[in-house]
Amino acid sequence: MPASARVPERIHPLAVAARLVMLALVAALTLIATHDVGQLRWIALLLVAALPAIFCPDHRIAAPLGRFAEVAITGLAAGSVAAAADATGTVDAGFGAEAVLPYLAVPLLAAALRRRPTEGAALLGVAAVSMVVGGILVSDADGSKVITQPGYLAAGGQWLVLGAIITFAADTMRQLMAPVENKPQPYAEATRLLTQLRSVARSLPGATLDPGGISEHLLEELRAVAPGHRAAVLSASGGGRLVVLAQTGAERVDWEVTLDADSAIADAWASQQPHTASRSQARSHRGGDASSLVVPLVAGVRTIGLVILEADVANAYPSAVVARVTEVTGPAALRLEAALLFDDVRSLATNEERQRLAREIHDGVAQELVMVGYGIDNAQATLPEGADETAEELRTLRGEVTRVITELRLSLFELRSEVDRNGGLAAAIAEYARTLGTSAGLRVHFTFDESTARLPAATEAELLRIAQEAITNARKHAGASNLWVTCTVDPPYAEIEVTDDGKGFADDRPDGRYGLAIMAERAERIRGRLEIRPRHPSGTTVAVVLGTSARRDSVRDSVSAPEGE
Repeated sequence: MPASARVPERIHPLAVAARLVMLALVAALTLIATHDVGQLRWIALLLVAALPAIFCPDHRIAAPLGRFAEVAITGLAAGSVAAAADATGTVDAGFGAEAVLPYLAVPLLAAALRRRPTEGAALLGVAAVSMVVGGILVSDADGSKVITQPGYLAAGGQWLVLGAIITFAADTMRQLMAPVENKPQPYAEATRLLTQLRSVARSLPGATLDPGGISEHLLEELRAVAPGHRAAVLSASGGGRLVVLAQTGAERVDWEVTLDADSAIADAWASQQPHTASRSQARSHRGGDASSLVVPLVAGVRTIGLVILEADVANAYPSAVVARVTEVTGPAALRLEAALLFDDVRSLATNEERQRLAREIHDGVAQELVMVGYGIDNAQATLPEGADETAEELRTLRGEVTRVITELRLSLFELRSEVDRNGGLAAAIAEYARTLGTSAGLRVHFTFDESTARLPAATEAELLRIAQEAITNARKHAGASNLWVTCTVDPPYAEIEVTDDGKGFADDRPDGRYGLAIMAERAERIRGRLEIRPRHPSGTTVAVVLGTSARRDSVRDSVSAPEGE
């Protein structure tokens, strides 16, 4: 909106009607009390003073000035009407002011409804002063001032008290009369919503709330509506970037995932309207004719994602096609928002539980084991001479306690490890592999191929946990000298591979099957697959693969880290 533009004043019909009705009532009472048409001049002045309240009730200056004018005119009119009524003999001395004083309620109530108690107090003061002035300036039929008549003082005092009640008690009365809202407790409300979510999730196709699955189903629907060569569904992540939830096409596409770039993606996100372009939305494109359509996924007032459709022909998305596409994406936005919110809730709950477990282990079992170690040290120091056998047993026990404490510290490190928003998945896996390689004397070799695009946060977290389990198994049980860690990320594709040159995977190991089951469950949760195969001539390879194969034109960065690096 331009700086010079102003919001037009809004006339309140009920307020205008109330003022006009009160003016008509006061006019009728004045005529009845005075039988003098000339006294209606005060009603005319009140009508003029009420014009700001009628035509610009929200004006910062005119509206308050109009209310002050109404109060002053009403107070001055009270004396004149009281004198005229006394002259006719229709009303006892001074009580004729009752004909016009009811109008005081109008400006006072207007100020109270706008929550202006200071203005209300000032209006009462002006009313009192104007009634005194009006009573002094006018004399009755006997020649005495109206201000000296008990009836006039009683009428004025009565309406000043009523005005004070209106001014200072209106807000309190409004709060008392307002219905009491039964606000639920936060945890009770959360329980109710989560229970509903569980019931709804079980009734969905496949009983799942998976953003990737919903996105792939959406692309399948759009393929029948608007055929093209490439398509993708993107959603928001931290740092003003987008992540690829699903993608179709003959080749991988390096989509523009920043929202501050000059692209149809950024325009569609900001405007919440479909945008077409005569160029690809990929950062690397072979050239030639291309058409792209970017449709925002809007749930309520919030943009939660984008659908990108591209074809290698010109003008592939006329307005009719755009309309058909938006008919499909509209309902899909709500489904995708539900899945993303469910993912957020699950991630928050999982992270909180991991942090809680880490705190309990650190403050509980770990501290107690340290105290046991100190006790063994004290026992060794106080052994009598010649107790060589006992000393050897204590040294063995001390070494075992030290080993268990080291394992606990590594477990704490694993529980607290997270994928940094800026560092990425490969950096988190590399940090964990280096730490465990140091503890086991392993030589760790890294191979990274990570694009600038990111996977959804929940997917990155699951891939990190799978890699941690595979690295831990190799350190604990393989008896290996070397560890090869490969991380390839090209959303929505990803592959994490951990290979050791140890003795291979022993099926008879008690925790072997359990660890495999955990990794398989995690892979299934993100719609990936777990692969375990032997390495020649010795060792084991554990790999988790998400999506289809990556593009072949990427460049790999290989790093070999010596022991402890």
